[in-house]
Amino acid sequence: MRNDLSVAFAGVSGAGSVLRTSEPASLSPVASQAACLLEEAADLLVVHRDFAAALDRCEKGCQSLLGKLESEDSASSEELRCSLCVVGIQALAEMNRWREVLPWVLQHYQVPAYLPPKLLELCILLHSKVKEPHVMLDIGSDWLHASANQHLPTYGLLVQLHLFHVLLPLGHFAEAQEMVEGCKALSKEQQLEAHRVIREKRQQWLEQTKEHPDSEEQTEIAWKAQLGSVSKKVLTILAQLGRVLGSLAGQFGPIPYKTALLAAFMLFLIVVKLDPASPTSLPFVYRLTQLFHQARSAVFSPQYRPPV
Repeated sequence: MRNDLSVAFAGVSGAGSVLRTSEPASLSPVASQAACLLEEAADLLVVHRDFAAALDRCEKGCQSLLGKLESEDSASSEELRCSLCVVGIQALAEMNRWREVLPWVLQHYQVPAYLPPKLLELCILLHSKVKEPHVMLDIGSDWLHASANQHLPTYGLLVQLHLFHVLLPLGHFAEAQEMVEGCKALSKEQQLEAHRVIREKRQQWLEQTKEHPDSEEQTEIAWKAQLGSVSKKVLTILAQLGRVLGSLAGQFGPIPYKTALLAAFMLFLIVVKLDPASPTSLPFVYRLTQLFHQARSAVFSPQYRPPV
């Protein structure tokens, strides 16, 4: 498994050296410290093969940049954070800890739409390699539907990655068709090729279903294909409930926010019967977390907003 993941991330380990050669001479002290940590992480990853230490340097580097992402040299800090995450993903993959990759990345980029294109690309390729494309279904969709991302030069590439590595393996042929038809970033030739692949995959899917209607693999794929739509239905209900509770927020003032948050989360896990440690539960947990953050922002003003 570890060797396979290394193949999927060919070229990633060079991220640190690329940044070093183009590093601005006028970095702030905090950014300079992060750049040094990036160099150490890249050397530990490539030369010493000490993946745990490399991941530790990446984590420290990202933490050191927390206050700099809103300063005047935010562009350099953002580039550093992205490069640190690239090396951190490689380190986790080398340690066969791929289940931790997406939670670790979202720890530093709370909103999937803000993910740099390179990180989204790596996450899609990783989860495709380990046969868990459904984990990226909602996250990839959120990123692609964000209007700010649709003008990026790599948008067309990420549409193709989401199409070929997420939607088609899950059997989401109608959604794939709509995505291709509505994507202006794809050329006519790319759209024709995508339509051809969709037809082929749909035909293969139908043939496999006819030949092995009760196969365990087909059952698992079908379940994963429904996971995204089911999570959306469940969380739509939760969102409606959240709006009702939000309108009654004044009556729940005495209840500590963290207590209410934990109680709601535990109730959700009991009702839906999810294992929060399972990677298959990640889309549910991610969506629920986003819902809580939205409710927190809607109910409390910034100065009285409780920490989470």
